Amino acid sequence: MIGRAALGLGVLLMAGCGPVTVQEAERQCFDRARLAERPRGEVALGLGTGGRTVGYADVDISSDFVLGRDPEKVWQSCVYRLSGEPPGRPYSALPDTRGPVTPRRRG
Repeated sequence: MIGRAALGLGVLLMAGCGPVTVQEAERQCFDRARLAERPRGEVALGLGTGGRTVGYADVDISSDFVLGRDPEKVWQSCVYRLSGEPPGRPYSALPDTRGPVTPRRRG
C-alpha cells in the first residue's frame, strides 16, 4: 500500500520535470539571454537620518556573460533544452531586447 503511494508520488514528480511549451520556455529563458548580453543592476545613494550616507547596490552577472557566450545562442539552447523544440522567434526579434549598449558621445 505504501509502496504504491510512493510510486504514484514519484511518477507525479517526474511528470513535473518534463518539457514545457515553447512559449513557457521562452519566458523562462529571456532573463538568462539578457544577462548574457551584459550585467544588470542598480545603485542608489542618498542621505539618511542625521546626514548619514546610505547606499545600495545590486548587480547580476551571469556566467554566460563572463564566458563571452552569444545571447542568441544562449536563448536557442535554453529554449530547446526546456521544451525540446527551437524557439519560435530569434532573441534579437524580441521586443525588450535592444542589442549591445554603446557609450554615448558628448558633444
